[in-house]
Amino acid sequence: MKKKNKFKYLFNSKKKTLTGLFLFLLCFISNAQISGTAVNELKEPVAFATVILKTAQDSSIVAFTQTDQLGFYNIQPEETGAYFLTISSLSYKAAPVTINIIDVKKEITINVTMQEQQLELNEIIINADLPIRIKKDTIIIDAKAFMQGNEEVVEDLLKKIPGLTLEADGTIKIGNQEVEKVMIEGDDFFEKGYKILTKNMPAKPLNKIEILQHYSNNKLLKGVEESDKVALNLTLDEDAKRQWFGNVEIGQDLEGDSFYQARFNLMSFGKKNKFYFLGNANSTGQEATGDVSTLINPFRYGEPGRVGDGEQVSNLLSLEAGLYNFKASRSNFNNAELLSLNAIFNPSEKLKIKTIGFFNWDEKDFFRNSTNSFFANDTDFTTTEDYVLRNKYQTSFGKFQLNYDISKTASIESITSYSDRGNDAGSNLLFNGVSTLESLTAANQRLDHITTYTNRLDDARVLLITGRFIDEKAPQRYDVNQYFFQDLFNTTPQPESVFQDLENGMTYAGFNAHYLDRKEIGHLLEVQVGNEYREDRLENKLGFRESGNTINPTPGYENDTRYSVNDLYLKGKYLYKWSDVKLTGSLDAHQLFNSLEQSGTSSSEQPFFINPRLDASYKINKKNRISIGGAHNTTNAGILDVYDQFVLISFRSFNKGTGSFNQVEASSLNFNYQLGNWSDQFFANFTASYTQDHDFFSTNSILRPNYSQTSKILIEDRETIMLNANMDYYLGKISSNFKLKGGYSQRNFKNIINNSNLREVESANYNLGLEMRSAFDGIFNYHIGTTWTWNEIESAGIKNSFVDNNSFLDLNFVFNEQFDVQVKSERYFFGNINEGDNTYYFLDLDARYNLKDSPFSFSFMARNLTNTEQFRTSSINDVSSSTVSYRLLPRYLLLKVKYRF
Repeated sequence: MKKKNKFKYLFNSKKKTLTGLFLFLLCFISNAQISGTAVNELKEPVAFATVILKTAQDSSIVAFTQTDQLGFYNIQPEETGAYFLTISSLSYKAAPVTINIIDVKKEITINVTMQEQQLELNEIIINADLPIRIKKDTIIIDAKAFMQGNEEVVEDLLKKIPGLTLEADGTIKIGNQEVEKVMIEGDDFFEKGYKILTKNMPAKPLNKIEILQHYSNNKLLKGVEESDKVALNLTLDEDAKRQWFGNVEIGQDLEGDSFYQARFNLMSFGKKNKFYFLGNANSTGQEATGDVSTLINPFRYGEPGRVGDGEQVSNLLSLEAGLYNFKASRSNFNNAELLSLNAIFNPSEKLKIKTIGFFNWDEKDFFRNSTNSFFANDTDFTTTEDYVLRNKYQTSFGKFQLNYDISKTASIESITSYSDRGNDAGSNLLFNGVSTLESLTAANQRLDHITTYTNRLDDARVLLITGRFIDEKAPQRYDVNQYFFQDLFNTTPQPESVFQDLENGMTYAGFNAHYLDRKEIGHLLEVQVGNEYREDRLENKLGFRESGNTINPTPGYENDTRYSVNDLYLKGKYLYKWSDVKLTGSLDAHQLFNSLEQSGTSSSEQPFFINPRLDASYKINKKNRISIGGAHNTTNAGILDVYDQFVLISFRSFNKGTGSFNQVEASSLNFNYQLGNWSDQFFANFTASYTQDHDFFSTNSILRPNYSQTSKILIEDRETIMLNANMDYYLGKISSNFKLKGGYSQRNFKNIINNSNLREVESANYNLGLEMRSAFDGIFNYHIGTTWTWNEIESAGIKNSFVDNNSFLDLNFVFNEQFDVQVKSERYFFGNINEGDNTYYFLDLDARYNLKDSPFSFSFMARNLTNTEQFRTSSINDVSSSTVSYRLLPRYLLLKVKYRF
């Protein structure tokens, strides 16, 4: 049987929903199958034609679908009787067929040849009544058709659209590709920081969701740039446009604890001006912002006219805590406040002004107990930690963007942003029975300005000129009230405490001229010339305190490093198209001027290297694509690779770089095979990659019970193999999407422990995940899934392995427009923990009631109904094994009230 489009399920009757549920729970029952092909008079497939099945008695519609890209269709009536089957498409005459179904288990094949007719239209829209329309590179999805009544924010709705994947952190993917941005009525507020929008904006006003394929961030590049980017555009109901609307929500714990939640959205999206103000405060462990760094430092890697993406300061020291293979909100004892004020102004057709103001305060507590056993190279000792951490964060961010169309073929974009982030952290640590207090005060100020001039010389040629300047400073002050280095330093009398002042800063300036020339036959020539300069400053001063006096350590523990890199480059790239084959070759030539000042000496070098790359892709047919690529890369060392003296990075650990210039080389191969398209009933994708690091940075470590010292070293030969596969299949008989994901990675590397010989270490990771989500048109829906993870590591003939599992079952009940209930359960299994203490269960509940004909609604939120107070997990690496216990948020019951206006 041929495939039908997965969006068909929106028009199943309630009777089919109940039948689908019965099939899922009990058995498999066949319906009538009507399938066939639609071709034109030249026997070419008629893609995306509308297929409608109506009863002969009263012409009521019983089923919809579309032909796929090969002209195939598949439609399923559920009862016997007389029907009219009509296949229609713009530019073709409708092809009606009369069908009489006697046996619901009988399969019927109807092939149709459609005759062309002349129509004068400015655009092609495939049946505006369907939940999916295709208009050139835009796929338009009817948001209302996917709403089930229990969606609070945009993220909730996007999870229900087949082909769209929302990862645990809110990242949106279409197929296997992350979206570039999420816009509202054609305008973008947050770029890669779109999670602020999707996690907060209410879903109810949405009308359409547009998937923009081959998207260009710069409109003058459209049709010239070879873009595979994807973006989302959200359109609103007419009554939500050009007026202020929003909501306010407040929730409080019924058991009297300190849990609370509050949120407001205030917005207006007019044609000339757009405003979006939002606030979020909670102590329920929820992250309302996503990854803030994607907002502060957005990146558009590989996009024409971009320079400086990814340039930022990397801190050596932080007091952070995270979880392994576990939902972060379960252990995130937070008190977060977010305020974001955003506006887009269009004073004229040529000028657009965007302003963003973002303010975030957060206080996080974290609790952990751990036992770590070290066993590498005759090392045999155990450490214990009872760890309580409190982090206070403050983030202020402002952005001003101006876009001006000088003419129809020339424009200028200017973006200036400034961020000021602070972090005050303190821990109460019991290390091997010794009470230890840590405190860290850190700040980060970043100024970033980029200007891009674009000139579309003609229909096929574009010139972009870009300049960028970044200045970032990240000072830190670290204090520890204990001294654990008596075996490292010969200091008498023994100090009482340790402190370190660290200055880490970076200045960047870049210039790029990018020329694109699209040939008539589709080939594309790209040439870039540019210069990028970066200067890093790293200073640290370590000191010990004893009886109020400061003692300096022996030499080797204070850095005063200046490292500058000037990269003068010329890049060439050519895309060759021949039928369904694409060949892309590129050469990047870099002339570097490196300068290093440290320890009272200065040195310089001028390395030159070329990075080649070759990619090929073949579109076998409309359903099968294959691509392969290879590259050789030389990468220049960064500041964290070259500093020559130790820096204190924790209460008992020191790190240092190589102390010299280095360039590392690597070769890579990648392969991809894709079957189907993300919107098809069946979609599969397989990716494989192999990387050979000809030389790489590894470590030489000294491990002792009270301290560790790690130095970077340069070692030859490391291999990495990665395999990933996923499958997405819509099961029409039970109206459910089935997903299968699998992955494998293998890496071998080398290091030195306690002055031993070079150690060979091999690690492997396997993962397999299954997931199924229903799309019933009735009261009940489900979402179920499980993921297994296998980990193996081997060194010096010692092999360790374990298996973890994470499973979930979500049940959704939408009884009517006023009342819905969601039940969510989770199960965690950790295979490296003793039996009886390795399995954990969680149960959450959400219920909502909307007052009829009222702007008020009430909801009830219950978390951790099993009241699981902690969980234990274990991990293994090449030098140690660890068993860790985390404290979890207790059960809480939250009653919330929302007011919409």
